[in-house]
Amino acid sequence: MTPADEARTAGQSGLRERKKRETRAALSQAAIRLCVLHGWADVTVDQIAAEADVSVRTFRNYFSGKAEAIAAGHLERMLRIADDLLDRPAGEPLWDSLLHAVLGQFVPQESPASRNAPQNERWREGVRLMLAEPALAGEIVRTNAAAQQELARAVAQRTGTDAEREVYPKLVAAAVAAGTAVAVEHSLRADEAAPLGAVLAQVFEQLTAGLPVP
Repeated sequence: MTPADEARTAGQSGLRERKKRETRAALSQAAIRLCVLHGWADVTVDQIAAEADVSVRTFRNYFSGKAEAIAAGHLERMLRIADDLLDRPAGEPLWDSLLHAVLGQFVPQESPASRNAPQNERWREGVRLMLAEPALAGEIVRTNAAAQQELARAVAQRTGTDAEREVYPKLVAAAVAAGTAVAVEHSLRADEAAPLGAVLAQVFEQLTAGLPVP
């Protein structure tokens, strides 16, 4: 095989993987959107496939059910955070880079009017109900382990450490995963509206400072 053939094959393989990742993300987003808007019990795999404009067979090629599809959204977001971390300026402090990467994936760019719209509160309530679904618990735990592993690799690359042999990148990834989970939980359940971006900034400020006693 010539170098040109090898490059062409690698390009085709990369394109296939990118399309697979895009399909997984589309199915996961469709599952989340439908379950938040209509409730867990009232959403079927057929509806999710139709929402993503694919066949049920295609859905089954990627996920065993809607719980796995929803949990996969977390892994995809953490993969994007890992990618964003590696794209941040080399001289930027690690925790600043992590905050920027996390905010970029957890806090969508939207107008002040849309943030205060009544439908936003309905969405928050739908997310709360979805995350309370027992069927999701096991999938989220499993997916979170994979997400931390991927983020640890990015942290290791960024810091020149070894994700397999050293504790540091694993510890950072675990702290980021736990911190974002706490921020999302707090934002969703606060009695008064708690913007997720502000809560995430507070969480990362405390992590950067070493979690001093208040």
